[in-house]
Amino acid sequence: MRRLPLRQAAAVRRRIVGALAAGVLCTGGLAALPASAAAAEPPAGPAPAAADDGLALTPPMGFNNWNSTHCRADFDAKMVEGIADIFVDKGLKDAGYEYVNLDDCWALPERDADGKLVPDPARFPDGIEAVADYVHAKGLKLGIYTSAGTKTCSDIGFPGALGHEYSDAQQFADWGVDYLKYDNCNNQGVDAKQRYTTMRDALRATGRPIVYSICEWGSNKPWEWAGDLGQLWRTTGDISDSWGSMLSLMKQNLPLAPYAGPGRWNDPDMLEVGNGGMTPTEYRTHFSMWSVMAAPLLIGTDLRTASDETYEILSNHDVIAVDQDPLGKQGSVVSSEGGRWVVSKEMKDGSRAVALFNETGSAQRIATTARDVGLPEADAYTARDLWQHKNYNSAGTLAATVPAHGTVLLRVAADPKWGSYPPAAELGLGEDLFSEPGATSKVSARFTNLGRNAARDVSVSLNAPSGWKVSAAGPTRARSVPGGKAFATPWKVTAPADAATGTYDLTLRADYRSARGTRVTTTVPVTAHVATAPPAGTSALGDLPWLGSTNGWGPVERNTSNGESEAGDGNPLTVGGTVYATGLGVHADSSVDFYTARSCEKVTAQVGVDDEKGTAGTVTFEIWADGKKAASTGVLTNADAAQPLTADVTGAQSIRLVVTDGGDGVDSDHADWADARLSC
Repeated sequence: MRRLPLRQAAAVRRRIVGALAAGVLCTGGLAALPASAAAAEPPAGPAPAAADDGLALTPPMGFNNWNSTHCRADFDAKMVEGIADIFVDKGLKDAGYEYVNLDDCWALPERDADGKLVPDPARFPDGIEAVADYVHAKGLKLGIYTSAGTKTCSDIGFPGALGHEYSDAQQFADWGVDYLKYDNCNNQGVDAKQRYTTMRDALRATGRPIVYSICEWGSNKPWEWAGDLGQLWRTTGDISDSWGSMLSLMKQNLPLAPYAGPGRWNDPDMLEVGNGGMTPTEYRTHFSMWSVMAAPLLIGTDLRTASDETYEILSNHDVIAVDQDPLGKQGSVVSSEGGRWVVSKEMKDGSRAVALFNETGSAQRIATTARDVGLPEADAYTARDLWQHKNYNSAGTLAATVPAHGTVLLRVAADPKWGSYPPAAELGLGEDLFSEPGATSKVSARFTNLGRNAARDVSVSLNAPSGWKVSAAGPTRARSVPGGKAFATPWKVTAPADAATGTYDLTLRADYRSARGTRVTTTVPVTAHVATAPPAGTSALGDLPWLGSTNGWGPVERNTSNGESEAGDGNPLTVGGTVYATGLGVHADSSVDFYTARSCEKVTAQVGVDDEKGTAGTVTFEIWADGKKAASTGVLTNADAAQPLTADVTGAQSIRLVVTDGGDGVDSDHADWADARLSC
């Protein structure tokens, strides 16, 4: 008797398992599958009853190729198998990553004569089952993709599963697939719940445990009904590799905490960590906030070329433990005033993961208390910094000066052993440093002891790039700083006379000793902005240099609309049929910062949704001065004419123009700061 090759034998075994579940295996042997297997109809008899299937009891972790490769030619079996190797070799498997998932473009554009899906032979010459065998041999699992429509979402449009659910699900099971991402394109208007229920039933009918990821983009509030169908559901549109996109998706997902739990997860889309569109600080925020939200952690960067820093972020065991906590609670917002967010996640051991997240473009002090994040009263608490991997004691205040777009992530517990750890300290300038070339600025560094016992032999230093001058204007050392007390040092900082406009990195450092003699060093990055004051009189903001900007889609455009994703692809600024010659074209969520040197008085603009997106788009406009909201609109839609907006910014060192979505997501939220002017 001829022995089957290993991969073919494995496929046959999987087919037998599927046949058992479908009721086609007779006592005398394997019954022939019907020729009409490609039909959409379910097998005879009722679908299995809804039950706790034990799948995805913690948020799925793994890899998906889409964000890094899309449909590029190098998305193939060799790449997928290489990712499985990297999972093992780089320790990602040990960190908890399990699924290696194929996205769109794995199939041929047409089904075969029997209506079956056909893997692209150029990409997968040995078929999907061969890749599954390779991945399984590494102790990992394989995922696949299709759409709840007649075609998938790529421009080519590969075969979707609408009308072929049972046949396609059985193929996936036969191949050894462990995870299905089910997208939402070309759905022909069929009711969403119906479409996703049919595939749920088809997957169950195979008898194979397959994690079901409902990629419905949040269009029909799947968090309200998808818990009975799949293990995770998209709550948002697609992510892109930008701060504005990531921030927008985070804000859409945070309010949905009550719907998450073991086996039922809110999914704000895959990770962009390492793809190059954000800074390392922003990527740490991305990873921190996805973990606090108990979101699936699906790596979206090409691990074959990922940097050591990317691996350091993705393999942070302390942060991953927050995401994978078996209690399954999604973090809830404690406060968010002025872009200073506190988000708390209850953990199974009674501790809290606490994210101090700074949405804004300048350093911010963010503070809360152990009581406010849900912990019981205690003499003191242990707070572990999950990026520093160090433990401290706290008397109850949890605070940090958080850099722009940064996140301090703590795990805090009422702990009788708090005395084993040095006191926590808050260190910062409290605000960013602004300087004109050659000018001297005065700032004050503040060391605050947040612990229960004293910090001893405290010393503070401020380090700047070559060419800068830094001098202390007061004492830099203190013999002892008791718990709850602060020690301040004034500094004079002079930028080089030839310093170019831009941002510069300084480092504030504190060294101290605990009561038990433990030496502690803590550092805080400080951003110094070198800029020139705007000219006297009234200037068009579209013509002035800005300190920095973020945008939800593409770059901020000067004197044109947002357009599409590339720089310079905008159109004339047009709101309600009126065309404006100057201004800023943005896309929610967006912010643009300008230096005003405490010499300006007023910002004016005509604001509204640009006409380029037809009848779509809802936004709000805000003007901030030195971190305080100075003016805002209500929700504006494409049906509204441009609205005048004026803010008094007298004495402000910097201003920020902000656009947020109107509460319904950011799709088509093209917004214009038309005729925006600054009076100084």
